[in-house]
Order: sequence, then C-alpha cells, then structure tokens
Amino acid sequence: MKVLASPHRLMLACHLSSGEETVGELAAALGLRESTVSQHLAVMRRERLVAARRDGQSIHYSLQSEVVRDVIAALARSFCTLDPEQSARR
Repeated sequence: MKVLASPHRLMLACHLSSGEETVGELAAALGLRESTVSQHLAVMRRERLVAARRDGQSIHYSLQSEVVRDVIAALARSFCTLDPEQSARR
C-alpha cells in the first residue's frame, strides 16, 4: 500500500476506480504530463495494482487489485460525501 502514498498515484487509482482509461485521458483529467502518468502507472503495474490492455495503439489501464478498490471506496465514503461543514469538523 506504500505505492498509494504518492498523491499522484492515489489520484490515478481514484480515476481508475470508475473504469478503464488511457494515459492521455488520465493525464488530461489530472493535469499531468503523459510521461509522468506513464511512470506512475509503471510503478503501479509492478506492484500489480493496475492492469494494462492494448487496443490498437492505445493502452487502457484498469484497477487490478480489489484491495485498492476497497481503499478508494472507503476514502470516498469518508471524505467525498461530506458537506463542507462536516468536513471542517474533522
């Protein structure tokens, strides 16, 4: 789980929890360079957190780890569903 300590990799996992995306789609969504996204995805692939599927010239990435899916879901429940007043009290 140390892999998700990087804010960029955590955000990549959040985006991939919704389904497959390409490097270009992830880079645009996060405002990062494609090379940066590719480097982070390589780390995540080595740790078997994401899987890659080639479709022509595009590579589509998806979450492979159920543990990561569960962590992302727990974070979303804890931090993404609160209204601003509840969030300020935490």
